Amino acid sequence: MTGKRGQTLRISLLGSLLLASQFCTAQLLQHSEFGFGVGAFNYTGDLVRTYNILNSRPAGTVFYRSNISKVVSFRTALTGGKMAASDKRPIDSFAKQRAAAFSIYVLEASTVFEYHFLDWRDDKRRLRFTPYLFAGFSLFIISGNSAKNASYSNVQPAIPFGGGIKYVVNPKWYLAVELGIRKSFFDYLDNISDEDLSLKNYQYGNRYDNDNYFFTGITLTRTIYDIPCPINPYR
Repeated sequence: MTGKRGQTLRISLLGSLLLASQFCTAQLLQHSEFGFGVGAFNYTGDLVRTYNILNSRPAGTVFYRSNISKVVSFRTALTGGKMAASDKRPIDSFAKQRAAAFSIYVLEASTVFEYHFLDWRDDKRRLRFTPYLFAGFSLFIISGNSAKNASYSNVQPAIPFGGGIKYVVNPKWYLAVELGIRKSFFDYLDNISDEDLSLKNYQYGNRYDNDNYFFTGITLTRTIYDIPCPINPYR
């Protein structure tokens, strides 16, 4: 009986060690990371139809990231900054007559999934960078000149998506450069939308063309959580 009990105990211990090893390996992928970044907001809408770097305004972001696997991560972030544009460079004769402008502050809360194309975390490879894509959901709040005398809600949803490149500085720190688009369902970032054309006040735009905004930035990330696993020297 003693021999059988000892054998059973050894088998149980071996099974526990195998499970612990698998759990530990899985946990190595679950790095928790915090980071911050600086960059710029930009806008397209009724005043500016295409991306123009001259309309960039300062913005910043802070975020938390969890690495679900070697290639997929989940990120939550707060991003805020200024947004502005004007008819100073009019896109047509109506815009020249309208001579409108806006200046607002935007605060965004977002959740996105990131997909990395390369196995950049493998210590056995010299490759220390990867391009990536991201997409998710966000809510943004606006305040400033465009919010005056308006009947809309200042809290609006958007679909953030974009891409970038990450570079490993060392095992705990890495840098990223990112460009993200926020597809909104809102036409009043610039406070210009469809109006009563009979009034001839020229304060109107395209009711079928919602406003969008962009965040371009450089971020620095710190890995703060890592479970060290024992290494088998005979592997």
